[in-house]
Amino acid sequence: MEKKKEKAIALFFTVNGALVILILCGIFYLLLSNSFLAWRDVGVLSFLTGRVWNPTGFYAASYGILPMLSGTLMVTAGATVIAVPLGVACAAYLAEVASPWEREIIKPVVELLAGVPSVVIGFFGLVVLNRLIAGVFGLPNGLSALNGSLLLALMALPTIISIAEDALTAVPREYKEASLALGASRWQTLRHVIFPAAASGVSAGIMLGMGRAIGETMTVIMATGNAIAWPRSMFQSVRTMTATIAIELGEVAFNTTHYYALFAVGFVLFGITFVISMLADIFLHRASEVSRR
Repeated sequence: MEKKKEKAIALFFTVNGALVILILCGIFYLLLSNSFLAWRDVGVLSFLTGRVWNPTGFYAASYGILPMLSGTLMVTAGATVIAVPLGVACAAYLAEVASPWEREIIKPVVELLAGVPSVVIGFFGLVVLNRLIAGVFGLPNGLSALNGSLLLALMALPTIISIAEDALTAVPREYKEASLALGASRWQTLRHVIFPAAASGVSAGIMLGMGRAIGETMTVIMATGNAIAWPRSMFQSVRTMTATIAIELGEVAFNTTHYYALFAVGFVLFGITFVISMLADIFLHRASEVSRR
């Protein structure tokens, strides 16, 4: 009877794993098949390097995603610069410095932050950060790449903190004890022993946080201004690829170049997030191998 239960459980997990792979392959095929029609009409090179996105042009429509790609990378890079130092420092504090009662307070707050809907964070950026950025930097409005970066950093922090803290905690205790026994301070032990041993796990947390930021839609729609222009600074309005799909797909005519071009944008975004997730998975595997040693 027990063997039958184990076989049933193993079959259940196998079917679920195969279903996930099947769904992922289906999404990949859907995006690729529809993107091919856009690349046939526009050209892959023109699509990826074009600096004008104007599907409703009076004389000729233009489908260049370089401004949106640049805006996406700019907002994500800004979020990474803000979130990584804060997230890693908070993870190090929770893993090595905080007392048990401090962990009991901080960790639920971090988990609660992860559960806040993106539209609520978007409202915060629209109402609070918009006015604050405009007032501090003397701008007409604060709907800019900086606003989006601050909000995406806020959304990426829980992922970075949770995974980085797990990686730091998983470092064998013998490493720390040996370092302290040799006369190293707690800071030297953290910097030269614990962080190098947990580097793969911390890197995976950073990459997953970046993936969380690059795929966000509602927050950037509300906070970045959605101007399709080549971004020159963090104080200018930008539009990301996710925002373009969300804004235009509901109103575009079916079976047109514009319709398929939006699928091509989705395919590029899918490829970027897939690469980031694969790299994060590689780093996590390296971290687990280090912890086993």
